Amino acid sequence: MNIAPSHPTPKVQIPVLYEDENCLVFNKPSGLLVVPTDKNEQHTLVNVVNRQQGARGSLYPAHRLDRDTTGVILFAKGKDNQQKLMQFFKDKQVHKTYIAFVHGRVIEPRGKIRIPIKDFNQRKFSPHLPAQSALTHYEVEDYHKDFTVVRVMPITGRTNQIRIHFTKIGHPLVGEDKYAFRKDFALRFRRTALHALCLEWPQMDGKGAIKVEAPLAADMADFLKKN
Repeated sequence: MNIAPSHPTPKVQIPVLYEDENCLVFNKPSGLLVVPTDKNEQHTLVNVVNRQQGARGSLYPAHRLDRDTTGVILFAKGKDNQQKLMQFFKDKQVHKTYIAFVHGRVIEPRGKIRIPIKDFNQRKFSPHLPAQSALTHYEVEDYHKDFTVVRVMPITGRTNQIRIHFTKIGHPLVGEDKYAFRKDFALRFRRTALHALCLEWPQMDGKGAIKVEAPLAADMADFLKKN
């Protein structure tokens, strides 16, 4: 697969992939929450990029990625722009593409996963609520000995949707430890092998679209070479 590696870590400056008068796009490293949790964790992507850019709290995420997930993440300049960008997500005008490594051999070269889901917290704290509808498209990129590289296009944006859907079809992500047991698989990876490769969304003036890509994270690129 011809995707060049990158080398961002939380200890270095977060790479900027794109900027205009309305937004900034960063290449998120693994190991960072996007926003603080109830535990008041302060080392978050929001805080890091605001300090880095000297933005004094004026950069706001338009969406979220898991702590482990690397790649493209969109931030708005100011609250008004955040609301506009978040509306694009709600209206399904944003096209998201991920690269995932999943256990086993996915037989169908492309397909749709349409399974209602509950994420871990919903199952734990709101077991009475019904599962939410969810739809994921995928295409196989490459086969390796014990895993498959897939290009994933989530149509809905449920929490942990990609992780849950591939677990449901018997191909959990490499490194998965919440929706599958790592010990059940020979392959080891220090995090969930998921990378936000590409994001495309409408321009604010309605004249065309913006498309931004992030090179495959270095640890995933190294894993490909070794396996």
